[in-house]
Amino acid sequence: MNHEHLKTFVTVANHKSFSEAARILFLSQPTITSQIKSLERSLNTSLFNRTSKYVEMTPAAKILYSYAQEILDLQVKAQNEIDELLEDLHGKLIVASSLTIGEHLLPMFLYDFKKKYPKVDLSTDITNSQHIVDMVKSDELEIGLIEAALDDPLLHVVPFMSDELVLVAYRDFFSSDRQEVKLTELRSLPIVLRERGSGTRTVAHQHLGEHDVHPDSLNVVLELGSTESVKTAVEAGLGVSILSKSAIRKELDAGLFKTYPIENVELKRSFYVVYKKKKTLSLISQKFTSLILEKND
Repeated sequence: MNHEHLKTFVTVANHKSFSEAARILFLSQPTITSQIKSLERSLNTSLFNRTSKYVEMTPAAKILYSYAQEILDLQVKAQNEIDELLEDLHGKLIVASSLTIGEHLLPMFLYDFKKKYPKVDLSTDITNSQHIVDMVKSDELEIGLIEAALDDPLLHVVPFMSDELVLVAYRDFFSSDRQEVKLTELRSLPIVLRERGSGTRTVAHQHLGEHDVHPDSLNVVLELGSTESVKTAVEAGLGVSILSKSAIRKELDAGLFKTYPIENVELKRSFYVVYKKKKTLSLISQKFTSLILEKND
């Protein structure tokens, strides 16, 4: 059985869609259909029942599915051992990261990795944490770097660096004698936040929720899709925000922003590398994961 055909079969089975498999594998839908038909001919059986909304596996496909996953995993293990033997790592590293990590930490990690493994090409996707989790679970990528902890039976979620969130405001937003922000006051302050699904927002909600501050009770005046746009809104005086301290170092050094503790609230968190359980990572992904874990040990 052809490796690419098995990979296509597993992807179609996972997503119950020929068109979605085509998108993930960067192939045309006719190519996906052709590969599945070729596999069906070699096995002398039908693998999918097609409906108007999705496709479902036949009994024969369900038998093939578990074996196909094992075969693909064994191929990765074999390639990893050969690459280790040759001591000549080459190929492509594909890693997705959340915006805070991608804008402020990932470039440093990639520089160190490329220096150590110059024959490896680099590809990144900067998006929010929830999207990264979804891509890892659907096998669209092997590893991701996220900002919020999660408990998912399908995933390994390993912390690699600690971080601190702070309440931040433009330098003239509060009076000069302001020292902190009280929890009761926080509900009425205009606040600018990242979009739902971002790690920064998720962690902020978790910590505030522990102090009975429900997300819906906040006076959110603006939701934005990137940390940089949130900082621009804060600088314009539209409101305060809760951001990673590592994301506002330049603004703090320039005297544009000031940070304020929230009464009795510590906004500590970790950054995490996430990858799928029961799946062998490529040697490139293993080496990159080891690098960031060792770097911050």
